[in-house]
Amino acid sequence: MTVALEDLFIMSNLPGRLTGLPFVVWISPKGGARHDVRVKVSLGPRAKPGEFVTVAIRPKVRVVDGRMSAADLALLTRWVNLNRKALVEFWDGDLEYTPDVLAQLRSI
Repeated sequence: MTVALEDLFIMSNLPGRLTGLPFVVWISPKGGARHDVRVKVSLGPRAKPGEFVTVAIRPKVRVVDGRMSAADLALLTRWVNLNRKALVEFWDGDLEYTPDVLAQLRSI
């Protein structure tokens, strides 16, 4: 499964200086998705559609597409656990704007 180019326009990329992670985390509202809450991960902010790792965050954090080291997945899990409420609210549309979700996210 690859990321469609048009999907990148509704995603917000969070650099390591905001998350404390050694990679970029991409978050988005649900939009037309038929799956539960997911984030995407890339090594940098200029990733191409085939370079993303897709990670579901409920009921547990797990890779659903792509590859991620166990160490990076453990770091991402720690970050998601700190920020699950805000990520879900952004996904569900309860937090409508990127600045609103950014104000609630915490770094590890």
